[in-house]
Amino acid sequence: MQLEKISKHISAREAIESYTAKRKGIDNMPNDYQITNMVGVAENVFEPLREWVDGPIKINSFFRSIELNKAIGGSSKSQHCQGRAIDIDDVYGYKTNAEMFNYIKNNLDFDQLIWEFGTNDNPDWVHVSYVSTDENRRRCLKATKDKGKAVYSII
Repeated sequence: MQLEKISKHISAREAIESYTAKRKGIDNMPNDYQITNMVGVAENVFEPLREWVDGPIKINSFFRSIELNKAIGGSSKSQHCQGRAIDIDDVYGYKTNAEMFNYIKNNLDFDQLIWEFGTNDNPDWVHVSYVSTDENRRRCLKATKDKGKAVYSII
């Protein structure tokens, strides 16, 4: 599968780009199965959210190979490795991370939605994953730090 665009507003480059992968010489190219999953997240979550935001949304992380995920200290069960998760951020100022979190929670189908650190008013970024309409758990979590370690609680 030739990889140029994942969806209307996500280029393949931004979906797989990683400075850590470049620096460490890690191959971060998804296979066809992972690309299919990435398209699912993009079409079912990112694109409807992008339309509502009515402006660009920064993608902090999308696909991560297992090797890259280990290199950055990611969870061994990370849905990023399957191409099923995307981390987004409000750096362009169209909507806050909290507004995007709440929009996804109230309007879109998803597997996991995580309020990543930050404050009670606004997370530092939003993690959202998508599996399928039949398998999505609609699980909402909040990530906090306890003694330097990430702790996830259901919200």
